[in-house]
Order: sequence, then structure tokens, then C-alpha cells
Amino acid sequence: MSGHSKWHTIKHKKGVADAKRGQMFTKLIKEISIAAKQGGGDQETNPRLRTAILKAKAGNMPKDNIDRAVKKGLGELEGVNYEEILYEGFGPGGVAILIDVLTDNKNRAAAEIRNLLNKHGGNLGTAGSVKHLFKRQGLITFEASKYKEDDILTAALDAGAEDVATYGESIEVSTTPEDFYKVAKALETAGYASTTAELARVADNTVSLDNDKTQKALKLVEYLEDHEDVQSVATNLEIPDGFEMTE
Repeated sequence: MSGHSKWHTIKHKKGVADAKRGQMFTKLIKEISIAAKQGGGDQETNPRLRTAILKAKAGNMPKDNIDRAVKKGLGELEGVNYEEILYEGFGPGGVAILIDVLTDNKNRAAAEIRNLLNKHGGNLGTAGSVKHLFKRQGLITFEASKYKEDDILTAALDAGAEDVATYGESIEVSTTPEDFYKVAKALETAGYASTTAELARVADNTVSLDNDKTQKALKLVEYLEDHEDVQSVATNLEIPDGFEMTE
């Protein structure tokens, strides 16, 4: 199971995902808006917008919110101009961290991200120091309590997925970036409602830390994800099976 998905599972157990739904919607709206601004409002000709809307639907965002976000990006409604930045850094134990940011204040974001890293056992890296350790991969997850892996497997592989596996409470479908939307759409059409659907940054190789450093690294990830300008955080941390976060 990817560390990315294990982290989603840990957050779900803590109730973090539900408690921060409003924050998640705000970040999705920003992503939809900038995708529409850069590539137009037609999903058929704008892959980034398709992906952002698919992720929003998986998060149960109301259609009205999605439509308003698109209109803000197109300038039909008043909105904010955002800048995209990718920060590369290191966490406790030297774990690699990639931080995708959308901000209307680059200087503020840089200072606050650097402060979070320094405060929680990490540091900001130079451009290129971490990014090469990751690749883009489509990840779509489903509740194992609702669906059978064999059913998901058949539909996903027929649509072009790379792999399907069950880990604990989740069935994870992985795809290439190019086939992500096609697979996600095919599964949706077949009646399978995903819990998450996104183009994630996944590490080519992972590192293992002791329990204490793993706890500290995941707390740092949590603090970074809580930042209003942070869209996503990826690490190459291998989370042990059965690992439990402490408060």
C-alpha cells in the first residue's frame, strides 16, 4: 500500500478528514479555479480541470460549488489570483517531502512553510533536491466494506488500470497519469463511488524510520496539510503496517 494511502487511512481513523471538510473544499475550489483559468472551462479539452472536478466529486463537493469555482477561474465571478509553487524539503530522519502550494502571497507562503519545517524537525531544500524521487500516479480508492475487490479489479483492468489491491479498509486502484481520468470515469459509470481520486506524487522508493521519527514526520505532514496555501504533501516515508498515530 502506498504511504499516501496509508496516511489517508490514518487520518480517517482520527476523524481528521471529516473535521476538516470545509478546509478541503476551500483547497479544491482553488485548484478548480486555477485549472479553469489556465486551460479553459471545458473538461473535454482541459485534463487538469477534469482531474480537479473528479477529485471534488470524490470529496462530495456540491455541484454549485464546483460551478462557481470554474466561473471564478474564467473571470465570470470575482476571484483571487493564485501562484503555483512546489517546495522541496526534508523532515525528521531525512525523509523527503514535496509540498504543492497555491498562494496569493508567495513571500508569506515561503516564510510560513520554512517555519513549519524548521519548527518540526525538517528543513527546506533546494530546487531539484527531492522532486526526482517521485513520480505522478493516479490513485483511486474505494471502501472495502462496500465493494468486492474482484468486482473493482475486473472493471478497473478493463479500463486500463495498472493494479488493484486491498489494504485494510481500502481498495486501491493505481493508474498511469494518462489513463487516470479514463479509469476513474469507467468505475464511476459502473456504479462504484470512490472515496478519493487524485493524481498523487508517489515515491519511487521509500525509507523506514523508527516509531518516534515516524510519528514526528507524520505530525509535520499534518501541520503542513493544515496550512491554507498547501494543496498536497507527499513523502517517501514507509508507514509500518498497524502503525497508530499518538495525539
